[in-house]
Amino acid sequence: MAAPEYVPTDAMARVRAYRSNPRRPESWVATRPGEVVGDQPRGDRFGAPGPDLGFALKIARTFDDRLHLADGEDHHDVVGGCVAIAMKRSSLFGRAPVLHDLTVAFTVWGFLDAEPDPALVEVRRRWFEGVGHAAHHYVALRDVVDSVPDTTLSMTPAQVAEAHRADWRSLLDLPA
Repeated sequence: MAAPEYVPTDAMARVRAYRSNPRRPESWVATRPGEVVGDQPRGDRFGAPGPDLGFALKIARTFDDRLHLADGEDHHDVVGGCVAIAMKRSSLFGRAPVLHDLTVAFTVWGFLDAEPDPALVEVRRRWFEGVGHAAHHYVALRDVVDSVPDTTLSMTPAQVAEAHRADWRSLLDLPA
């Protein structure tokens, strides 16, 4: 293993060189338990797998001073729900989360709006309650994420902001 020059070494010691593992003539086959063979399974409550999704939590911290929460809304729940939405959006594009994913998530639910529609505030207060504790409220968290359809998530942040100003309900798939 390489070492800095200031580390003492034995001049008589035999230096090891890199050596590749022996070549295996047969091809690799997914035989281990839990190995995903074929397409990623999809279905109700499976979530949206993607690369480096946890990075969305780091990006979410940059929004702390821009979020507008109403009375009764918990910052931890809001960030938890919107991070999960951002993770879904980034996985749709097959990449790690970026700033635009969080921007779309917070905009859809009106958390970047200084004066959101009172009807939206009432809806999000109920929907986001407790979702920051995903281990205990996973079904509620999935409901929040699944309420934002893929068509909304595929829009640009500017398109989402424009649609939100026109009619925020058009961006969500809420039960009647």
